[in-house]
Amino acid sequence: MTKGVLRRMASAAVALLAIAGAASAQGVTASSATDPTGGIDFRLSGLMGEEHSATGTLDYDRLHRLGSEWVPPRRGRATDLPTAAELDAMGPARGGAEWTCLTEALYFEARGEPVEGQFAVAEVILNRVDSRNYPGSVCGVVNDGTGRRFACQFTYTCDGRPEAVDDPHLWTRMGRIARMMLDGFPRELTAGATHYHADWVNPAWASMFPQTAEIGVHEFYRRPE
Repeated sequence: MTKGVLRRMASAAVALLAIAGAASAQGVTASSATDPTGGIDFRLSGLMGEEHSATGTLDYDRLHRLGSEWVPPRRGRATDLPTAAELDAMGPARGGAEWTCLTEALYFEARGEPVEGQFAVAEVILNRVDSRNYPGSVCGVVNDGTGRRFACQFTYTCDGRPEAVDDPHLWTRMGRIARMMLDGFPRELTAGATHYHADWVNPAWASMFPQTAEIGVHEFYRRPE
């Protein structure tokens, strides 16, 4: 194939594209039966119109996620929740009997959980204190049913095993969380939960109460008032 032939083919292609572009600019759609570019132009115009209409219904956040890797929000994380490092940097916490009972409950029930889970367990205890269905003090809630087989509300209080604090560092951290919660730190993790259980068990009450959160290995529920 000679260079002259190639140039003539290239010129013809440019002319064909120019005609198609002019037709599109004037709002004219050539017949796809006679113009091989007409059908393409028509289909592309229709497709882009549909996409424009569809994306016009999306809010900014959804459009942003379409252009980036989307990571689902973490369930049960308050925006101003301190990290473990921030908790460990705080000064020592102190308190009376209520503080000691809450610290103890957090240590034996949630010391292996992430910080969110530790705050969430504290929320449940304080939510019970505020509920008419439970004792009106932290110590009353924590020790509710203690001494009666299968009646205790927190397993460590009636499992028959002696409880010992063998990690002073975590005890100190739980004490800081207890202090913050007793001082009015926002309860934003569990939506008013009054119950929780580990995710490897399935208590009968779980099917009767609405689930409000899932944090760490615990699932949280709210007892209807």
